[in-house]
Amino acid sequence: MSNEGYRHLYICCMVVITMIAGCGSIAEAPVPNTSSTGSASLSSTESSTSSAASLSRSPSTLSTASSTESSNALSVKPESGKLLAVASEGPKTKRAADMQPTPISHDGMAILVNKQHALPEEYEPDDLVDPKVRFIFREKSEKRLMRREAARALERMFADAEKDSIFLAGVSAYRSQAAQSWIYRQYVKKHGKEQAMSYSAEPGHSEHKTGLAIDVSGSDGKCAVQDCFAGSAEAEWIARHAPEYGFILRYPKGKEMVTGYQYEPWHLRYVGVERAAEMAERKLTLEEYVYASTTALTENKSEQ
Repeated sequence: MSNEGYRHLYICCMVVITMIAGCGSIAEAPVPNTSSTGSASLSSTESSTSSAASLSRSPSTLSTASSTESSNALSVKPESGKLLAVASEGPKTKRAADMQPTPISHDGMAILVNKQHALPEEYEPDDLVDPKVRFIFREKSEKRLMRREAARALERMFADAEKDSIFLAGVSAYRSQAAQSWIYRQYVKKHGKEQAMSYSAEPGHSEHKTGLAIDVSGSDGKCAVQDCFAGSAEAEWIARHAPEYGFILRYPKGKEMVTGYQYEPWHLRYVGVERAAEMAERKLTLEEYVYASTTALTENKSEQ
């Protein structure tokens, strides 16, 4: 065979080899896997659910978290014991998990305490008093205590409720770190951590520690801190009138994904009359109010 013939034969062989290699590549190309796509969707859903489940119901400077699960703790101002209110910055979302701490008030009444924002372990309000109202128990206890401003507002609310023939009673107000730790452990033992987290706060993450929160019931104590309190005359009066005295329903129905807690018609949180009125009018949770307030502050600063 001539050199020209060998050259043509070589070219033909290379073409055939290339075609075979190309066919092999096509045959071995990955095929879309519907089962893996389904798994990805499930993982995304589980992640979203987990984020929602990680949301708590239960003024001067910010500090490092005292909780291993939260990097957003609040610091105590040594001379006053007052706290910073915390708000949010970042993506516009209603999930409390995305909120970051920012000061928005100097009175500490808008302090946000939830599953992401913890109070320092050593924090204790320095103006706790025993409000002159009825409780469902007779003994002296820290559970009677509230910060002075909140206590006086509670007294006015209970007195005015009686004028409408609504007789309210306190169930549990302030809780120390030790008390919350004991309660939380009992719930975990009884119902498991996942279920306990839907209605009980981890130590340091309870609003009761602020001295601004209180669980209430009717004077007879029936349905105290129970679902059956919903729909009662006392619960309906509270829902209508609490904002007039500076209180909000901290864990309202339909906002579980925002607050991280189940509906609690008995859990009141003092924020001040003006804030409570605005939150009631706009149907905002504390998380949403704090986030909106910080967004407004950020926008105002940028305009300036």
